[in-house]
Amino acid sequence: MEIITIESTPKTPTIKFDSKKGRLEIKGRSIPENSVEFYKPLVESLEQYASSPNSPTQVDIQLEYFNTASSKCILDVLKRLESIHRQGNQVIINWYYEEDDEDMREAGEDYQAIVNLAFNMQQVEIE
Repeated sequence: MEIITIESTPKTPTIKFDSKKGRLEIKGRSIPENSVEFYKPLVESLEQYASSPNSPTQVDIQLEYFNTASSKCILDVLKRLESIHRQGNQVIINWYYEEDDEDMREAGEDYQAIVNLAFNMQQVEIE
């Protein structure tokens, strides 16, 4: 599988997924015009990756903001990762939030309550 790299825009996050290393990064703002289309390449790659994943798979999510449509797509991504975890593979989720951003911290906690994955909640300094 190839490496997926989607550069950020004012409305979309950077997405980097290296299946050989088992590393996924989602960073920035997620308010695309069509969230399903934007996240589709990543979701499809994770489905392929699930057939022979790395263990551990490391996921770094650092979002400044995401809209409701993106939240569903992020949940789809996390559910794909949960299925990889259920196969007996280690999946590490690092959820980053800025020190004064209670909403983003709570969003990570909400996702953690929905999917059976442990989240490392990481507070970061505001740049």
